[in-house]
Amino acid sequence: MAIRSILCVDDSAPDLKLLAGTLTSAGYLVATAQNGKQAIEAAALNKPDLIFMDVNMPEMDGFQATRSLAGKSETKMIPVVLVTSKDQKADRVWAQMLGVKGYITKPYPPQALLDMVKAIG
Repeated sequence: MAIRSILCVDDSAPDLKLLAGTLTSAGYLVATAQNGKQAIEAAALNKPDLIFMDVNMPEMDGFQATRSLAGKSETKMIPVVLVTSKDQKADRVWAQMLGVKGYITKPYPPQALLDMVKAIG
């Protein structure tokens, strides 16, 4: 699957700017959301090829949003990569149980995002 459109989800404006800027500069079509609830709405509306999702967010965290996306027929096939400062083994195990396709720990070099897109696409 060729990845062209990516949804970036993060409640931190600087982190969201880094995500979106890196991917836009690489030629991807990028949409953004600031929490899990917005991510679910944006994913259903835009049907992105990939989602980069933070975990710690208000209203609905990334784990909850990922679980919700996986449970809906129109979004369950969209791969999710968590981009988070949570680096405990339990977090990674829970992410695997939710079916995420990748896990990037903050802080990260921007190239890590591009490498992940290539690995998934």
